[in-house]
Amino acid sequence: MNLRRAVLSAVMCITTLFSATQLFAADAKSTFKVGVITELSGDLATGGNITKRGYDLWAQEVNAKGGIDIKGKKYKVELLYADAQSNPAAGAAAAERLITQEHVDFILGPYSSGVTLAVAPVVDKYKIPMITGSAESPLIWKNKFKYTFGTIPPINFTGAQSIKTLMEMKPTPKTIAIIGSNDAFSKATAEAYKTAAEAAKLKVLKFSIVPSGQDMTPLLSAVKSMKPDIIAFGGHDEEHVKFVKALRQIGYTPKGLLMHCGITDKAFTDAVGKDGNQIFGTTCWTGTAKTTSKILWPNAAAYAAASQKAFNNPGDYTQGGCSAAGIAFQVALQKVGATPGMSEDMRTKLVAAIEQVDVQTFYGRVKFATSGEFFHANVGLVPLTIQIQGDKIVTVGPKASQEAAPQYPMKEWKSR
Repeated sequence: MNLRRAVLSAVMCITTLFSATQLFAADAKSTFKVGVITELSGDLATGGNITKRGYDLWAQEVNAKGGIDIKGKKYKVELLYADAQSNPAAGAAAAERLITQEHVDFILGPYSSGVTLAVAPVVDKYKIPMITGSAESPLIWKNKFKYTFGTIPPINFTGAQSIKTLMEMKPTPKTIAIIGSNDAFSKATAEAYKTAAEAAKLKVLKFSIVPSGQDMTPLLSAVKSMKPDIIAFGGHDEEHVKFVKALRQIGYTPKGLLMHCGITDKAFTDAVGKDGNQIFGTTCWTGTAKTTSKILWPNAAAYAAASQKAFNNPGDYTQGGCSAAGIAFQVALQKVGATPGMSEDMRTKLVAAIEQVDVQTFYGRVKFATSGEFFHANVGLVPLTIQIQGDKIVTVGPKASQEAAPQYPMKEWKSR
């Protein structure tokens, strides 16, 4: 009798385990496993966490609507994060781990261009599609990685717009000093500004690429003696804050101060306060942009409101680009009818579908180039010049998109 009970018990356990395994397998097949590689620690953690907000908001909105509709059935998304630690080698290792151990369906990519350049060969090797919502270095697109895409245009696509806006100021600027940190994105930003300045016949008094994180005070003291009308800086979030503080410390207020990445995020304006006012920036999206969409958020304002509710932050162009990356994936997934646990053949079809994406989103038009120097970068957006006015971000160029007239020259630091 005891033997019979033991056998029955064993059979019941096996049956229960089998049922649980079947249930787990069914759940797994109803959810897309999405790998996310970004900088959650290290020097670039501020930017990395901006990308996280963007990816999280997309996933939250998709899941709140029941998931991605594929031929009448909805599939939710699960984000699996891997910390790149602000280090390209760590980012590449994280990508390999997500692909070989977690078996993710596709990847949402890093904040920085340096880490993206390290991850791109890995996703090519394993044939896993990746869209980054942040990286902007032209080097990424010149390498023509087959499986890597980006929703933010490269800096050499957007950078010239702010120089054009500044050349319309009165009095017209005559001279500029350009500084960039020595990483893939920041260096490319400085080079893009230099190319645009030379094309506009703006005399470049100083062009310097310096080690990332370096104290800028000695260099800016030397620049002060040159008295350039414009100072342009290519760097990351934390470096922009230090740059402004260093200019204030040496008591030099240029007529115009131009930056790019980071000044549109609330963390920057919180850190520099009134000293942020009248700083110019280059971007491709703001929360007040005139956009319309039928996917997730109807326009830029609706997205900014959703972000404010979720994070107490309306979001900047990097965060928005990351949410747009998720949208690009869902459009392509729907086009090919892909479901979780994709085969290599299906991933190849997905890449072809991403190349064909041409959709209006809250972020504006998402359309990836399929040839040339911008290969797989989004070329559907119109570059914007923005300026901080009254602690708010406003678009000041081009004139067709202008929300306010640009303020020039800058008010002296000491009079603020």
